[in-house]
Amino acid sequence: MTLPADPESDAAPLREAMANALAAKGVLADPAWRDAVQTVPRHRFVPGFYLPGERDEQGLTVWEPVTAELDYGRWLAEAYADTTLITQFDGDEPDWKDPRARHGGAPTSSSTLPSLVVRMWVDADIIEGHTVLEIGTGTGYSTALACERLGSAGVTSIEVDPHRLDQAAGALFGLGYTPTLAVADGLYGYWPEAPFDRIVAACSFRAVPSALIGQVRPGGKILLTLSGWLYGYARVLLTVAGDGTAEGSLLPGTVSFMSARTHAAPAFGNPAHWATDLPDAPRTARHSPERITAATKEAFHVRFLAQSAVPNTQLTTVGEVVHLVDVVTGSAATLTPHDGGWTVREGGPLQLWERIEDVLDAYDDAGKPGPQTFTLHIDDSGQQVRHPKLPTLQLPSP
Repeated sequence: MTLPADPESDAAPLREAMANALAAKGVLADPAWRDAVQTVPRHRFVPGFYLPGERDEQGLTVWEPVTAELDYGRWLAEAYADTTLITQFDGDEPDWKDPRARHGGAPTSSSTLPSLVVRMWVDADIIEGHTVLEIGTGTGYSTALACERLGSAGVTSIEVDPHRLDQAAGALFGLGYTPTLAVADGLYGYWPEAPFDRIVAACSFRAVPSALIGQVRPGGKILLTLSGWLYGYARVLLTVAGDGTAEGSLLPGTVSFMSARTHAAPAFGNPAHWATDLPDAPRTARHSPERITAATKEAFHVRFLAQSAVPNTQLTTVGEVVHLVDVVTGSAATLTPHDGGWTVREGGPLQLWERIEDVLDAYDDAGKPGPQTFTLHIDDSGQQVRHPKLPTLQLPSP
């Protein structure tokens, strides 16, 4: 006779195996965080999720729904894999009782891979007694880890999507965790529970929201990911001073998060329309677009620096042609492969690719410095990315 599935008991060895794997990666050096990972049942926070499958005839990824009802073994195994589980596309709440495959779409909510969740909490230098604001509750798994580590009374978590928060709240309260939860936009933090010792964001921002700085105690820290419309990313750990200024170093690694919905890139239409009025005579490009698009750690870092020079620019590739579009100033550029190199056509108030090339030139001349050699300084004059050997880069207004 086949015994009925029991996820609570079946998950225990998987949870222990995940904790052992994360410890082997050096993620769980703190025994308290290891205890949290071994205690919190991740499967309770992901009743359903999507995994990528094959591409369809239009080249779109087919995202397959996974639930306990559809495939119990796969659902439970993936819940305890160190991987990100997509739980929502385009802001549409799935019906996990009757899930359907998705063809393409933009992920708007997920359960972040556990190693990164723990890494974020550890990098924020959280200890007992701290009060913490988490921006982006998502499924609630990360929130549960913080509650297990700090106690629920010290944890506040906010989420812009009420459906996401409702599901997370059910899972959290069902396990006995009682953090302060609220539907709120992370751009503005959560004043009712401020001040905080730490703010940790599970989404990315184009610049550090000024409200967050005002909600941290002097000497407190903010850990968040900076991003932009070129999809360049950099994590930063800021220490807030008593005068409202803040400063901190960029952190190494290639971590990316979904953009806060209010900071998401706007639609820009047909790239061919933007290219219509560009000059007919191209120039030879000094740098290949692969300097910022290649799947390398250096390109990941350089893309963020390039983005800081042209913060309103977006990039898309049609065939072999790379298009740059700036919806704010009306500037545009195209890069086309030619004789082993690239040619560029630019038009509008800003020479977009030339600005990026200037950053690449300075970066190369400085010896290609890594992320941790840069600092972010915030004061009344704005938010500046600084390096002793490079020109200062200004982030857009928060």
